[in-house]
Amino acid sequence: MVIRLNLQKIFLWAAACVALFLFALGCKNMYEKVQAASTGAKEGIFLPVIMYHGIHNTGSDTGPYIISADTLGSDLKYLKENGYTAVLMQDLMDYISAGTALPQKPVMITFDDGQLNNMVYAVPLLEKYGMKAIFSVVGSFSEKAAETSDHNASYSYLTWDEIAELSKLPYIEIANHTYEMHAWGTRLGCMRTMFETAEEYEKKLWDDVTKLQNTLAERCGVLPVTFTYPYGLTSPGSEDALKEMGFCATMICRESPNYITRDPDELYRLNRYNRAGGLSTADFMAKALRP
Repeated sequence: MVIRLNLQKIFLWAAACVALFLFALGCKNMYEKVQAASTGAKEGIFLPVIMYHGIHNTGSDTGPYIISADTLGSDLKYLKENGYTAVLMQDLMDYISAGTALPQKPVMITFDDGQLNNMVYAVPLLEKYGMKAIFSVVGSFSEKAAETSDHNASYSYLTWDEIAELSKLPYIEIANHTYEMHAWGTRLGCMRTMFETAEEYEKKLWDDVTKLQNTLAERCGVLPVTFTYPYGLTSPGSEDALKEMGFCATMICRESPNYITRDPDELYRLNRYNRAGGLSTADFMAKALRP
C-alpha cells in the first residue's frame, strides 16, 4: 500500500513536471512570436529603395523633389562607406529565378521622370561611387524634349537618343513610367477614373504603357521589365494588367521597408523612400535604411 502510494506520488510529480515544462516551452514560443512581431522581424532580405527626382548643381534650389548634386554625392558616399551595394531589378530577378546571391547589404537607387539633370549630374556620381540606378522615363516628356532645341539641365527631359545612350551603361536600367499618364487632372496618374468601366480602364492603361514599351524598343533598343506608378497611385486591376504586359516588377511611393524572398510577387509594389531637399544625409539615411 505504501509502495503504491509512493509510486502514485512519483507519477503525479513527474506528470506535473512535464506539464510545467510544456507550459514553459509554450510560453517561450509565444513570447518569441510576440517579440518578433513587436520588433518588426521579417523573413527575407531587407531591401531599402531610395527615390530621387530632380538633381540641381546648387544647394539653393531644393525642395520636396529636388536636391543638390552635392547632397546626392554625400548620399552615395555614405552608402558606399557603410557597406551598401546598389542593385538593379535584374539582380533581384536573378536572385529569385536563378538563385544568384545578393550582396550582404543591398540598396536600390531610383530616379523618376527622366529629367536631363539625372544624366548630367547623377550618372558621373554613380560611376564615381560604383553605384547602380533605375531611371524611370515618361514618354510624352521625352517626345517633347526630342522636338525642341532648347535643352537645359535645369528643366529639360531626356531625349530618346539620350535614353538609348544611358541604357548601354551596365549600371543603369530604364523603367516605364507611362507614356502620357504622368499627369494630375481628371485622371490621377494612371488610376482609373470614376467615369470608366473596368474594361475601358484596362484598355487605356494597356494602350498607354505599351506605347512607351514599343517606342523604347524601337527608338532606344531597350524593353523595360519594371513599371513605376506615377505618384505611386494604383487601381484595382492595374497590377494584373501590368503582369499581363510582361512586367516583372513595379514600384510605388509608400515609405516602408521591403523584404525580398524567392517569391516573384515580392517584386511588385516595391516601397520607396522619397529623398527631399533640406535633410542631411545622416538624417535621411537613418529613416530610409531602418528595417
